Amino acid sequence: MAPPRIFDISQVDLNQVQFDVDGLEAVNPHRGAMRMLDGVIWYNQEDGLAVAFKDVNEQEFWVAGHIPGRPLLPGVLMLEAGAQLASFMTLKVMGKDHFLGFVGCDAVKFRDQVVPGDRLIILCKVLQLRRRRAIFAIQGLVGSKLVFEAQITGMPI
Repeated sequence: MAPPRIFDISQVDLNQVQFDVDGLEAVNPHRGAMRMLDGVIWYNQEDGLAVAFKDVNEQEFWVAGHIPGRPLLPGVLMLEAGAQLASFMTLKVMGKDHFLGFVGCDAVKFRDQVVPGDRLIILCKVLQLRRRRAIFAIQGLVGSKLVFEAQITGMPI
């Protein structure tokens, strides 16, 4: 049985984008093929919560090779999308002159596939945000289905 959501998103309008690509790139350094988010739908700095999305399409760099004839979004790229949302949240608090270095992930589970045509919704909850360490709970959804979860640790540098 899948675990509960890390926070309730029933009151979040998943069609309303708070930060589009330009808004993301004004905060995060990720560009081009390695930008794994298309927008931030909802961000609550006070409570340390955010919801973002990635529209997965046939033009992604990994489609031809992972897996030919049956493209599946690689799990490491799902984690990267979560890490980029964690980075966004960190930089919104600490300032753009910082960078969130990825130092670990724990309790990772991939529960279902993500394919071109899917909208991957990323939920992120700050568990700890300090000067030398940041820890986040991450979940990925396609529709209402939980497709992955992880705890991501970063170091603001």
